Amino acid sequence: MRGPTLPPRAGTTLGALVAWGAALLEAAGVSFGHGTTNARDEAAWLVLWRLGLPLDTPLGDAPDSKENWPLAQADIAQIATLFEARIATRQPAAYLTHEAWLQGVPFYVDERSIVPRSLIAELIADGSIDPFLSDSTRQVLDLCTGNGSLAVLAAMAWPEVAVTGADISADALAVARINVDRHGMQARIALVESDGLAALPGPWDLVLCNPPYVNEASMQTLPPEYRAEPALALAGGSDGMDFIRRLLRELPEKLSEDGVLLLEIGNERQHFEAAFPALPVYWQGTSAGADQVLLITQAALRNSAGLR
Repeated sequence: MRGPTLPPRAGTTLGALVAWGAALLEAAGVSFGHGTTNARDEAAWLVLWRLGLPLDTPLGDAPDSKENWPLAQADIAQIATLFEARIATRQPAAYLTHEAWLQGVPFYVDERSIVPRSLIAELIADGSIDPFLSDSTRQVLDLCTGNGSLAVLAAMAWPEVAVTGADISADALAVARINVDRHGMQARIALVESDGLAALPGPWDLVLCNPPYVNEASMQTLPPEYRAEPALALAGGSDGMDFIRRLLRELPEKLSEDGVLLLEIGNERQHFEAAFPALPVYWQGTSAGADQVLLITQAALRNSAGLR
């Protein structure tokens, strides 16, 4: 494996191995964004996972730090192999570990679905959208559910609701089934294969949707880690709005009177506003800023002639 150093020897500390792995990732020029944003955090994730340690194991100067734990040669060899696979395949680390975390909740993931990273999870967890819900909010739809993570988080956050996770991909729904079962949500979450809203008559009180929205030009320049994910879950057409146009056109007939849509569009605000210039929306503040997730009410959808 090419890198800035040779694999460490037996007795190398956990902290030193994380630093070595981070240097390898940096030298290889891998891309992040599937659970981590930098080489050091990703190296720590891979090392701790391979050792079977909790991902919140204290390192560095933290109290009870495991930074100076010595490691056996067998463990070091396994970790070196894992870093080699990350660099050689350019797969997201989550595909190698088959685990991703969202708002502190673990989820199974593999190549059949994109790695969960939706900013909608933040808004569910911190209660930001609760003021838009009503006492009669009972039916929640997670459209484009992928591995089912948002459906699970919604069921956890609102014990009184029933959740449906829907996706056009049978493969993604198979992954979602693993997560619904893992978190014991079989009685709370139904999974439905559907092309958009076609098999989802509603009425829905809340729709969560992290759809394919990446515009065509951006799709052509995605790093290999993103191209390792199903293109079906990413590509949104020339301006990224193909799925969203259809959704906003069809949703008013399937949304309850007080229903709302929480929609993630990533970095496509310019294209969204060009496609729907007269549609009033509520932009939501997230860790990535206030222009990546928006909320639309039923009243706004029904009163916007431009959606017809």
